[in-house]
Amino acid sequence: MTAQKKSIGFIGLGVMGASMAHHLLDAGYPLTVYNRTKAKADSLVNRGAKWVDTPAEVAAASDIVITIVGFPKDVEQVYLGENGILQTKKGGHVIDMTTSSPLLAKKIYDAAKKKGIAALDAPVSGGDIGARNASLVIMVGGDRKAFDEVQKMFECIGRTIRYFGAAGSGQYTKMANQIAIASGMMGVAEALIYAEKAGLNPAEVLETIAGGAAGSWSLSNLGPRMIKGDVAPGFYIKHFIKDMRIALESAKEMHLDLPGLTLAKRLYDELAARGMEDCGTQAIIRWYMSDEQKKSH
Repeated sequence: MTAQKKSIGFIGLGVMGASMAHHLLDAGYPLTVYNRTKAKADSLVNRGAKWVDTPAEVAAASDIVITIVGFPKDVEQVYLGENGILQTKKGGHVIDMTTSSPLLAKKIYDAAKKKGIAALDAPVSGGDIGARNASLVIMVGGDRKAFDEVQKMFECIGRTIRYFGAAGSGQYTKMANQIAIASGMMGVAEALIYAEKAGLNPAEVLETIAGGAAGSWSLSNLGPRMIKGDVAPGFYIKHFIKDMRIALESAKEMHLDLPGLTLAKRLYDELAARGMEDCGTQAIIRWYMSDEQKKSH
């Protein structure tokens, strides 16, 4: 006889969260959902998910609570604030998949442990495409036992799943991921702008160099969007700026100088100041198409 699957609560149904929640429904998990904008839950509720009005109600109804929200302040409010998850959760697991502060991950872990709750920080990489295809990279920190208990659930939404160590380790790993992406995004944009200025066909150049040493996820997946002028968000600029800020703060604590990350954040800050914070990260190509680079020289 097949054991009944644990009930899951899901908070945060944005660009990535909605797809992740649908995969959990597909896998047969009973699902309770909450989102600040209720309409974003309609497709899940129509498929059998239960809607509740607060994070605390999600926690009370669920064995496992997953969150993927916007900013560290949102994470803190959802877990520790009034009507927050830890107000009503009894036992089980809480898993924050937001890219957030490693120090906040440790704070939530400590608060949860006092209540007999296993907390994991498990940020993801792969954007909207990875979320839709259930091929996300999941980086996990917390207790190994807790990770082992939910690994099968992670396999419903991710393809590369790795445990890194104590609370905060998942977030530190995600910061390394974002640092690599930050300079890489500049490289993709610069290569395409250079190819165009040289009189080449950027799409043909991209297709060719993607098969060699220059190949990367950003080049193959976001390069074509840059060429088409598609700036729809798979991952928001405003959230990437938040990630880079956290990474720079961590680097400062480690006495590290990261000039590539510092420059990338400056370019994205300039785009945000021009009203593009809700565009996708591939919109960095717009900086190179503007007068901003001329002003910087």
